[in-house]
Amino acid sequence: MVGSTQSFTPVKMGVEGVAEAPVAHRYDLRVVRGPQTGVDIDLREGTLSVGRDPQCDVFLNDMTVSRSHAEIEVKPSGCVIRDLNSFNGVWVNDRMVEACSLKPNDVIQIGAFCLVYRERP
Repeated sequence: MVGSTQSFTPVKMGVEGVAEAPVAHRYDLRVVRGPQTGVDIDLREGTLSVGRDPQCDVFLNDMTVSRSHAEIEVKPSGCVIRDLNSFNGVWVNDRMVEACSLKPNDVIQIGAFCLVYRERP
């Protein structure tokens, strides 16, 4: 019959030789100061653009943010933020950085925006 679910017989795998699956983490940024206070921004795997340009993956609409301000590299092992030679820089925990591996609860300042980096299993 077309469109109906078909039955199958499961393959016996056993537990020997099966590696434990790594815990997948979810990463996000919580806007704690700026025009979008309270908004959570999910960070999907890959390299994400951050800036005032509406085409950016993380769009921060304020004149204190450069059009192409920063990028965030998101991997299963964590995230790295890099300044892209922006006018006002990228600040992590009150220090200007060119690049920085992010840790949970790091406070990132990009222009008028303050964002808290979060990791969740």
